[in-house]
Amino acid sequence: MNIKRYPLGELQANCYLLIQDKDCILIDPADDANFLLEEISRQNLNLVAMFATHGHFDHVMAVGEIQLSLKVPLYIHEKDLFLIKRLKETAKHFLGYEPHIISPSIIKYLSKGKFKISRPEDDRPLVENFQILSSPGHTPGGCSFYFPEEQALFTGDTIFKETVGRTDLSYSSKEDLQQSLQKLLALPEETIIYPGHGEETTIGQEAPLYHF
Repeated sequence: MNIKRYPLGELQANCYLLIQDKDCILIDPADDANFLLEEISRQNLNLVAMFATHGHFDHVMAVGEIQLSLKVPLYIHEKDLFLIKRLKETAKHFLGYEPHIISPSIIKYLSKGKFKISRPEDDRPLVENFQILSSPGHTPGGCSFYFPEEQALFTGDTIFKETVGRTDLSYSSKEDLQQSLQKLLALPEETIIYPGHGEETTIGQEAPLYHF
């Protein structure tokens, strides 16, 4: 699987394009639908699904516009649905102006455990060992996506290189974040962390920084 990172939008949220043959998925589509649609078209790819590590606007603003062109679902934990419903309000608060946002129209819910991504036309699996790891704290429905064969972990805003996600929001929980970190940092040390912002790192580099 080929993993491509695109820092997009004013907050430079990392959007990840995961490509297997000519099929692909998007993790955290950020807020530049035109760029992503052009990139998918340029590479002649078939977008199968979109996944959100959490519901903050800078990670999902492009979803609704992408769905106008490609009828693919957004998978997100149900506990973060309230953030999807207040996308415009939150974006205006943090950006200082009211951006044009099209609300997501096709939403499916994530639950922890193994997840199979299939091609809709023939149900052949695109990814079979994709694991959903519940990692709340930054948001109530935060999730991380673990691909054991690729040794890849997509953490959203749970953990970054040498730091972690903020927990000073009204719905955040420092205690939940600590538990999430314990779980994620127990993965094999060679696992590459692909965070929601900034450069990638590894479990081996991050685990020694924390004491539980």
